[in-house]
Amino acid sequence: MQKNLTQGPITKTILLFSLPMIAGNLLQQCYNIADTLIVGRFLGADALAAVGSSYTLMTFLTSILLGLCMGSGAVFSIRFGEGNRERLHQSIGASFLLIFCVAIVLNLLSFAFLFPILRLLQVPAEIQQTMADYLWIVFWGILATFLYNYFASLLRAVGNSVVPLIFLAACAILNVVLDLWFVLGFFWGVKGAAIATVISQYVSGIGIAFYTYWKMPEFRIPLKYLWPKKEMVWEIAQFSFLTSLQQSVMNLGILMVQGLVNSFGTIIMAAFAAAVKIDSFAYMPVQDFGNAFSTFVAQNYGAGKKERIQQGIRKAVLISILFCIVISLGVCIFAEPLMLIFINAGETDILAAGMQYLRIEGAFYCGIGCLFLLYGLYRAVAKPGMSVVLTILSLGTRVVLAYVLSSISWIGVTGIWWSVPIGWALADLVGFVYYQKNRKKLFPE
Repeated sequence: MQKNLTQGPITKTILLFSLPMIAGNLLQQCYNIADTLIVGRFLGADALAAVGSSYTLMTFLTSILLGLCMGSGAVFSIRFGEGNRERLHQSIGASFLLIFCVAIVLNLLSFAFLFPILRLLQVPAEIQQTMADYLWIVFWGILATFLYNYFASLLRAVGNSVVPLIFLAACAILNVVLDLWFVLGFFWGVKGAAIATVISQYVSGIGIAFYTYWKMPEFRIPLKYLWPKKEMVWEIAQFSFLTSLQQSVMNLGILMVQGLVNSFGTIIMAAFAAAVKIDSFAYMPVQDFGNAFSTFVAQNYGAGKKERIQQGIRKAVLISILFCIVISLGVCIFAEPLMLIFINAGETDILAAGMQYLRIEGAFYCGIGCLFLLYGLYRAVAKPGMSVVLTILSLGTRVVLAYVLSSISWIGVTGIWWSVPIGWALADLVGFVYYQKNRKKLFPE
């Protein structure tokens, strides 16, 4: 199922490669969406607020591992494009050892600092224990998250985006079934939703690892590559840690905003929890399209195909903008029915706050669509530091404006919503200007 992205029609090649990634990531969101939907409908607003806030924290923690895997995936794609199998094997061995060690440390720290984290997030006292119960169980799935994302990044780097989708599809269904069974059948509450999520994550993580080992013998790495040379570790670390930093900064900013949202009380927390799920689903396709575009660029960068990369950039921008326009219209028009998926019609205050969030964010999805393409481009041409700069600009602007605007009495929580598209716009402007001024340096002859 490997696919060489350095050949064939550009638009068709990128789309066919990206579609399984888009479907896969949407299914991955179903892990938490199922928890939120079932908890919100059957356990009430407090449980919804606890699980929704947990989602933001878990997104931050797993983004560290996701960034490391994505950074390694960029190296894998470049080596695959070069046709250098020896260096590809060295990269795989070095990255596996490195990211596995990070995952272990991250897991231990998560357990050790659970309650200090909850206090830092300003979680209201009435839901703090519920949120702690949920997170204590979900933290056990961090290693499963590492396994899935590592092997998915490896397979996608060599053009195989179908197998990760298959494993996620099966496990998303399993998660929903277990959610219903544990929450409604056994009456385990939010703990049942957490257990369902962890079990599903391990099925997908272990499953894709075994598939890669048994079905793709070219990726069975000799033990000598698990003790890599210094220069190989440094190369992987440059890509992986900078990409991880980018992902972490992105989600740290969101986490800081979550703390601010929590300070407005349970109603705003619940509205934000539901609206963020819809928001994530809405722009997730362009995020995955940006990751697929990154693999396309990386393979062609390794193969030295400058003109094909520049043609791909033009076509990818057009596709992303057209998609974002359609999604923006849908979210703005159907904000109320979308919110009603997660909350009861009688929760009018939560409904109103969530609709306001969706209509402000949804009107500007073109901004985040272009930003994901810029992230993918700079990661693929060995400039992951630029992706970090753009992320800091976007999220830094968002956090500062959120705190400043929300402190103004006549703006209030609306200022938090408006800070997001403003941050996207600033980062897009800087990213495009940098590209125009440095095009020749980015793609040397």
